[in-house]
Amino acid sequence: MRFIHIADVHLGARPDAGPLYSRQRPRELWETFEHVLHICEEEQTDLLLIAGDLFHRQPLVRELKEVDYLFSELTHTKVVLIAGNHDYISANSNYRTFQWSPNVFPLFGEKLQYADFPELRTAVYGLSYHSREIPRPLYDGVRPAGAEQYEILLAHGGDEKHIPFDRRRLEQSGFDYIALGHIHKPQVFRKDQIIYAGALEPVDKNDTGKHGYVKGGITEEGVRAQWVPCACREYIHFESAVGVEDTTGSVKKQIEKKINEYGNENIYKIVLVGKRNRDVLLDPERMKGEKNILEIIDRTSPAYDFERLYEENEDTILGRYIGRFRGCREGSVEYQALCEGVEALLGSRQ
Repeated sequence: MRFIHIADVHLGARPDAGPLYSRQRPRELWETFEHVLHICEEEQTDLLLIAGDLFHRQPLVRELKEVDYLFSELTHTKVVLIAGNHDYISANSNYRTFQWSPNVFPLFGEKLQYADFPELRTAVYGLSYHSREIPRPLYDGVRPAGAEQYEILLAHGGDEKHIPFDRRRLEQSGFDYIALGHIHKPQVFRKDQIIYAGALEPVDKNDTGKHGYVKGGITEEGVRAQWVPCACREYIHFESAVGVEDTTGSVKKQIEKKINEYGNENIYKIVLVGKRNRDVLLDPERMKGEKNILEIIDRTSPAYDFERLYEENEDTILGRYIGRFRGCREGSVEYQALCEGVEALLGSRQ
């Protein structure tokens, strides 16, 4: 039995994607989703497992129709899905009344239920969110019913507000494979058995790293699963070191060089660190240039010789201010206050 496991597709989201890709980014979520469906069709995958948050919010009827059409085009694959905390089954959810194609098997109950596939000797279990948050550990103690030879659990959660669970209890639950959703970073809790597929595409600037899906199979010999990257972009965070000789122009050049190495198809957040010349005013907006930079944060500090300044101004407001912060750790909030205060006091003298 061959399967593909995806989660956190978040169709309908509008990710912040920087100046070059913000308009097209919502469409790319659909395109990557369709790409996975093409793989299912080409490889005649038996099951597509969707571990929650197919949609970013309550799905519209027209969106459900679009998704169901794509599912209906699969000539072999059966689709099993649960609702997560974003697309939960609200009182007015269109999930409640929508009629899916015959190859789609939603597990939308609040309690554990399963879809049985005798021809695959497989049963897939799951439950869905009926509210945004579920702080109860609903997966602790779940067990397969013994309906089929191979049994899979779809589960969405893992933090204190979204079905917290004990990893060890999941490992002992008896399922052949547990397809996890909710955490956007791919993670393997137990090789070939308990896996977070991660978000199919990154949807938040903190969803760093590569994203994709899990491809697996179950035979008499056990489960084999591998994670496959497929996202068309990724969020990359990096630091750019600034020295006393640097200017906005030189830092911009450093940033452009590094982005060219990573690829401009990605989306960047950059933090400037180090000590700059006190007479240089860095301009993060100008540094962005034509690159796809979401944010540049300036955490540099002016290159002051605080001991010399203190000795020369010990009896002035400037000296007393520096004295209050003597011994503070560089990089701390106190050190930042020291730098900003000294800069302001020196500026008032000009």
